[in-house]
Amino acid sequence: MLVKLHGLASFRLGIIESMFSVLCAAAAMASTPTIQAKHLPKDERIAWWREARFGMFIHWGLYAVPAGEWNGKPVGGIGEWIMNRGQIKYDDYEKLRQDFNPYKYDADEWVRIAKDAGMKYIVITSKHHDGFALWDSPVSDYDVATTKYRKDLLKPLADACREHGIKLGFYHSILDWRHNDFGTRPPWDPRPEQGPTNMPRYVEFMKAQLRELLGGDYGDVAMVWFDGEWDQAWTHEMGIDMYDFCLDLNPSTLVNNRVDKGRQGMAGMNRDGDYRGDYGTPEQEIPAKGFPAGVDWESCMTMNDTWGFKKNDHNWKSADTLIENLSDIASKGGNFLLNVGPTAEGLIPAPSVARLKTMGDWIDVHGAAIYGTTATPFEFSPFKWTKRPGKLYLHMHDYQGGRVEVKGIKSRISRVNLMSAGGRPLSWDQGSDTLVFELPEEAPNDYVTVVSISYKGDLNIEEPGLVQAADGEVDLPAIRGTAHGGSVKPEHDWFGFWTGTQDYVSWEFDVKAPGEFVIEAKIAVAPGNGGLVEFSVGDQSVAFTARSTGDWREFKKVFPGTILVERSGKKTLTVRAKKIDGALMNLRRVRLLPKA
Repeated sequence: MLVKLHGLASFRLGIIESMFSVLCAAAAMASTPTIQAKHLPKDERIAWWREARFGMFIHWGLYAVPAGEWNGKPVGGIGEWIMNRGQIKYDDYEKLRQDFNPYKYDADEWVRIAKDAGMKYIVITSKHHDGFALWDSPVSDYDVATTKYRKDLLKPLADACREHGIKLGFYHSILDWRHNDFGTRPPWDPRPEQGPTNMPRYVEFMKAQLRELLGGDYGDVAMVWFDGEWDQAWTHEMGIDMYDFCLDLNPSTLVNNRVDKGRQGMAGMNRDGDYRGDYGTPEQEIPAKGFPAGVDWESCMTMNDTWGFKKNDHNWKSADTLIENLSDIASKGGNFLLNVGPTAEGLIPAPSVARLKTMGDWIDVHGAAIYGTTATPFEFSPFKWTKRPGKLYLHMHDYQGGRVEVKGIKSRISRVNLMSAGGRPLSWDQGSDTLVFELPEEAPNDYVTVVSISYKGDLNIEEPGLVQAADGEVDLPAIRGTAHGGSVKPEHDWFGFWTGTQDYVSWEFDVKAPGEFVIEAKIAVAPGNGGLVEFSVGDQSVAFTARSTGDWREFKKVFPGTILVERSGKKTLTVRAKKIDGALMNLRRVRLLPKA
């Protein structure tokens, strides 16, 4: 039997460790209940997840101790990769166990923070790439039991989730920089004295730990969130086997697509082929146009620039941006998995808590427009939309008070309410293909405004064209434009990656009431970037200098100037880069406003 070592000495006996892994894996197999042969259908397993829409990601481990610094110097990159980015030998890295003592950890408080934010599930790193486990794993001597804290960190979280009705899942890394058997060893710490790697034996070690997680004291684990599958040591065949293995252990669990080799980088979705995984995993990205109905995906994202805690990373996204991201993702039929990186003491950073509180306040009012909804019925629209039977929810990321025209809804409308003002009824009128309603001149809140539209019968939508509105405005969202050239391309719902002066974007639209228009554009520019931009319609043009707005995701309205449209009919507006410093800008939309 394995006698678990709880000392803090460097664990260098790779061959003995491997033998222990095999013996313990065999013991775990012997003690595991009979495997259930029948897997539940995916639609049955994933139904709750499709309703949930919003979850909390937690990256926590030894890397919270250095918090982005090693030997007093900052290490670039994300916090949980400090072992890799700092090329820290595992003898030195594992000494962090001496200082890992999360004595302020309160699992109930963490779950309350998530619940109050409107989150329906939590995914926590049971083991990240550094190999350190947050529970007392019988098949490893590299876990929380060998720290000052000693106690299982996952069990209290599982208990709190169960008490508060929150689903719990485990992020579990395939890649392991420390384990001697893993097929690829870090180049800065090759450990030649430990002998050759042994990937089949590592897979058995991995399965033994997953038995502990899925068949242990943590209840009905909602999902296994794999990562690290990109390493060449992991194969497609291993992915198929591991997917089936997890469902054999827990027929109701979900397994993400990173269990297999199909994922296409940060975009997160599988290329064509027979790859396993219940849902796609875009990372730090929101797909520009979403995916066809029936495609399940979840965008995971940080609040600042790191997943694991870094004490000097203060580049926090605003609450406005995070709420817009949640709204955007829901409008495209996806889930939002938003990360927190707790400190080594066990605290979720205060800026994260504050933003989650603001998101929760917004969701308290607008939850019906998020939970259990499906994606926009429009391919193109100046607004974001979610829907459910009998209801459409119009999400305004750029508030515009007064008269609002919505084209393309053919179903008979029965009610229009402003959710953002406590469900306040709005005056409205419906023509053959246009719904018109009146909004207050002042925005009812500081974030995304949502209008609830009730309709009778089946939903009947006709995709509207780009036509000048009755009030004279021309609205040109990026999602309706066309990119020309090699660099500029749609990203989320804007044009970005604009680095070539030969590149431009354009829109075609109908003008019924010509005249002089004020150009309004919504742009985001990071410091050190920008350039000279030209807006033109026909032979009329306006030059404008794009300057920093603070960040690539901090969108602000700018007014480049006025432009004259002399005749009615089909028109083309182009936006060209004349001079670029770094990258030009992210462009979300252009509006032509009739000059008073």
